[in-house]
Amino acid sequence: MPNGVRFSPEIEQMVAFVEETDPADIIDRTLARLRDGTPPKDLLRAGDLAVARSTELPAHHHGGPIHPVAGTYPVYHTSQLLSDEMAYLPIVQHVTLCNKHLHAPNMGPYVMPETVAMAADEGGVEATGEAMRAALQTRHPALAEKHLLWLLENASHGEVMDAILTKAVPKNLEDDHFFLFPAFTSRALDCIGWKWAPVLMRPPVRYLSQPYLYTSVLKRSTDFAPFEALLDEYRLLENDLPLHTTSRETEAIGELADRIGHSVSFDLIPEMLAKAMGGGLSLEGTAEALSIAAATIFLRTSYGNPMDAHLHTGINVRRYLLNMDGVSLRNKVLCLLSWHTGPEILLSENKLDWEVPAQTDPPASPAQSQDDLLEAITEMVEAQPEVDWATIGRRLDLMVAPPEVREALNLGCQYAFSGHDPMALFTRTAEIGCRDDFTEMHVFKQHQAIVEEYYTTREPYRWVHLVSAAKAAAVVYGKRQDVYNKAKELIKV
Repeated sequence: MPNGVRFSPEIEQMVAFVEETDPADIIDRTLARLRDGTPPKDLLRAGDLAVARSTELPAHHHGGPIHPVAGTYPVYHTSQLLSDEMAYLPIVQHVTLCNKHLHAPNMGPYVMPETVAMAADEGGVEATGEAMRAALQTRHPALAEKHLLWLLENASHGEVMDAILTKAVPKNLEDDHFFLFPAFTSRALDCIGWKWAPVLMRPPVRYLSQPYLYTSVLKRSTDFAPFEALLDEYRLLENDLPLHTTSRETEAIGELADRIGHSVSFDLIPEMLAKAMGGGLSLEGTAEALSIAAATIFLRTSYGNPMDAHLHTGINVRRYLLNMDGVSLRNKVLCLLSWHTGPEILLSENKLDWEVPAQTDPPASPAQSQDDLLEAITEMVEAQPEVDWATIGRRLDLMVAPPEVREALNLGCQYAFSGHDPMALFTRTAEIGCRDDFTEMHVFKQHQAIVEEYYTTREPYRWVHLVSAAKAAAVVYGKRQDVYNKAKELIKV
């Protein structure tokens, strides 16, 4: 019989802490470890390894390692943004979620078995990558994991990701998480160390073998051929497509962002992108335009689903992959062309109800100081009515943002247009977001994506990301704050 995955005594002790602590005690005991000097990355690593080796991977995307592992990188960076004991709260949220999943009756008992690395019969990185994809296609995840382990020993991180993306990118049409789970796991490994990839990359690869036609709800095609056809039509793999952007692209980026951000049919987006790249716009420039457009779409939608983070996280992780050596040009281009196809992005398409103020519009209210606006945004976020769960049940796609969210957005515009310190607003919205334990790390992923997109977007377009931070904090606020309500009694917040 196979043995379960085990670690060195020091690591095993940390992982067992997450696995075995009673959920009633996990907040207190995690805080005690942080106060005793346990490095935050050690606790994040322990949580990730625990949910990867000891929770069942669900057929859908709620449960198991998907959201805790995907939240690792943004949780760590949110923690670094905060000060004093408030910086403990993101780490506590992560460890508590891992512990919750480990004790959920529908996720265990499960034991990740030890397995062996296996090359393809022909040997070599390319052949083994193809063998892994074939195993996933025929739904033989155990074989795919063996090929993955061989690739991790013999290929670069980028080459491993490229092999995974060749399967993951087309499956984005079925569910965003087929793409996001492995991509965010890569970011988690950047944070805690790629030596843990033989454990943490196994669940994303296994997940890719699962059928999950979420698009049946939206009645959308899962045929990826039209996206591949754009490669040929615009000769995107033949024309020496530049990777890096320059200041000469600023106007073209703004024009493309405006067309996409104000479109009413998302189906038109791929050809806009392909045409821009075919005309010489760099990959980075195209992705930057898509980032600005994603934020614009987010600000236009009245959608009130607190899980609606994928407009930002989807483009943010694609920009990350653009700069990963070893990922093929083909997969980089297809990542961009298929950005809008995830069902959780498509749910925004029919809710584009709001007009977004422009910098040239007259101010809606008298100018306020930075501190006054921060307090006004916070008060507006906290003034929202409670969600009527009896009305919507579990249908988060039916949620509509209340007027207070719209007002928080308008205050965010005033803050951005007044030239106030962006980091002060990002810190305040991080503090608000840290209260949430409803979205299973979506709040952290969206916030970190917004921060990164702001600082990697040029003037004069980056303001949409700053305003998005205010709106995102308002959308997520108050859905469930059980961890925060207990933790705030124990730490100085």
